[in-house]
Amino acid sequence: QVQLVESGGGLVQAGGSLRLSCAASGIRFSINAMGWYRQAAGKQRELVAGVTVLGATNYAESVKGRFTISRDNAKNTVYLQMNSLVPEDTAVYYCSSRPNGVPWTSADGSWGAGTQVTVSS
Repeated sequence: QVQLVESGGGLVQAGGSLRLSCAASGIRFSINAMGWYRQAAGKQRELVAGVTVLGATNYAESVKGRFTISRDNAKNTVYLQMNSLVPEDTAVYYCSSRPNGVPWTSADGSWGAGTQVTVSS
């Protein structure tokens, strides 16, 4: 059974930082692409950042230069370092795993339950 467990969310002031973690089990982590998505209230879920099996990364324009995704295959964990946070980053952040090559726009794959990130102004 696939499990993706996010942690690290919380309340932070604008300009602050948070580091999200997603621990995966029940999958062959090293052959799965991993992504972070977010969904703000009243909005559609969107890709924040993704990392492929070979380490190639993809970021939403709104977070480029502020967020960094990384993966540790030895720990079956993917991270999202978020710096210079702004109120518009407030959302529930979800971790996702998918077979390498499945488009980031696809809802296929496995999903975590999400972790709330709230940025106050």
